[in-house]
Amino acid sequence: MGQHRKSGSRGGKGKAGGSKHFWIRTVKYEPWRFHKDGFLPPSALETELDTINVGELQELATKVMGAEGVKGGAELDLASLGIGRLLGRGSVTVPLKVKVAYATAGAKEKVEEAGGTIVEP
Repeated sequence: MGQHRKSGSRGGKGKAGGSKHFWIRTVKYEPWRFHKDGFLPPSALETELDTINVGELQELATKVMGAEGVKGGAELDLASLGIGRLLGRGSVTVPLKVKVAYATAGAKEKVEEAGGTIVEP
């Protein structure tokens, strides 16, 4: 009499066994129970800058300014478009004044060969 009524037959009192024999219930109904709170290393807080290659500049400038604006050698502000880095792959034939936070040496050389300039804010 009285057997199978106490906590031993239920698998423990309260939330006992949540990481062992009641794991499926924990995952289904309490997914936040074993999460980690705390600090992140500084490397995890740094965000990646969006990049673009020199070969894509002319196409981007045509989309933003139109064909007439590209021929005039207008300024292309990459920072306002959410792009922070200019890389040197490809080539550009139109002189552009490019405003970007970071540009590689190869990218600077190719833009200047086409008659344009790179302005770093």
